[in-house]
Amino acid sequence: MATVEMVMPKMGESIMEATVLTWLKKEGDTIEQDESVLEVATDKVDTEVPALEGGILKKILAKEGDIIGVGKPIAIIETEAEGGGDSAPQTSEVNEDKKAEVVSTAHTQTKVSTQGENGQEIAAHSESGKFYSPLVRNIAKEENISMSQLESIHGTGKDGRVTKKDILGFVENRGEISQTTETQQQAAPSATQVAAPQAAPKGMPVSISGDDEIIEMDRMRKMIAGRMVDSKRISPHVTSFVEADMTAVVQWRNKYKNQFKEQEGGNLTFTPIFVEAVVKAIKDYPMINIQVDGDRIIKKKRINIGIAVALPSGNLIVPVIKDADQLNIRGLANKVNDLAKRARENKLKAEELEGGTFTLSNVGSFGNVMGTPIIMQPQVGILALGAIVKKPAVLETPQGDVIAIRHKMFLSHSYDHRVVDGSLGGMVVRRVADYLEKWDSKREL
Repeated sequence: MATVEMVMPKMGESIMEATVLTWLKKEGDTIEQDESVLEVATDKVDTEVPALEGGILKKILAKEGDIIGVGKPIAIIETEAEGGGDSAPQTSEVNEDKKAEVVSTAHTQTKVSTQGENGQEIAAHSESGKFYSPLVRNIAKEENISMSQLESIHGTGKDGRVTKKDILGFVENRGEISQTTETQQQAAPSATQVAAPQAAPKGMPVSISGDDEIIEMDRMRKMIAGRMVDSKRISPHVTSFVEADMTAVVQWRNKYKNQFKEQEGGNLTFTPIFVEAVVKAIKDYPMINIQVDGDRIIKKKRINIGIAVALPSGNLIVPVIKDADQLNIRGLANKVNDLAKRARENKLKAEELEGGTFTLSNVGSFGNVMGTPIIMQPQVGILALGAIVKKPAVLETPQGDVIAIRHKMFLSHSYDHRVVDGSLGGMVVRRVADYLEKWDSKREL
């Protein structure tokens, strides 16, 4: 018999740690290679972790709720492979050392602290009960962030935990906050106290009666709330609207939806058609496929389209179709169906939620005729597609104008007015509508 360490795997370029949610196996259980052993949560996605080796789960090193760094041991697996001589690891000694490296739970970390450059102790738990991981506390130490400043940072992690992204965002914007504070002090020199900077304003106090039901936000809803507030704070949003005649698209889809169902086993929705039209518009106007980095504009070469998916819980998640311009309509339809299905089953990988350069939100699937979506940072544009409804419309014919029943849809394009002016934002959504209205009804699936 030999023993191997199971470590926390890498789940994305920017993900340095994950929280253990649930162990699907217990000590002593037999596990197969590639069998899911536990569920973990990152700042981007909840996912299952498979075993790289088959055998017996001898010891669990990371408890539920522990925050573990990538590459750190989480369990010991006893395999059937024979270990020759000294090649087998000395588990009794090695595991004790490795266990010390595992990030402890909130209860065991209350005594751990890091001293910042200003001499103030940065404890794992604040007086208000907020928990700070070793990574966050190390960054706070290096950046000379005080405990009171840490308290002011809006956390988007599990149970409001401050993540690496949160604290780095605070560091990036600290200069602006300090300058604003200094300006306020100069404007009101008689003030005896200046309030600590807040990442986001707090809501008004809510009165609660005995008849009211209190529902705690789950981890994903807290994350969505934080990111939406951040996006509105970062980007001045402007929205342009266009109404498109979708009659040709509706007729084409009706013609091929049964064939697609028989051949591919999935539904031919309108979403892949929208994606194709958006990809063409981005190629015509590549300056909508950009991101902002301080005073620099990053023009993205790849066209990665995010598609908003509503989850059974009522939350929203945005998987990304990478290199959407490389797929035909059939490929886009299969990709959309696959991502949407696995999103609802909580089986997406972290990298499938990263790298988006533009996002679509099909609000029409809920019966809404239009919407004003919030930009997914660091993107600069998001397009909402409304419900397709029949309307009387004036058509120009060689014999004169006539009124006919047409399928119509509103498109709503929200864009970052720091770098996208109304002319570009309006032309992009108009071009998407043009491609939809000029859809070739004779094209093959």
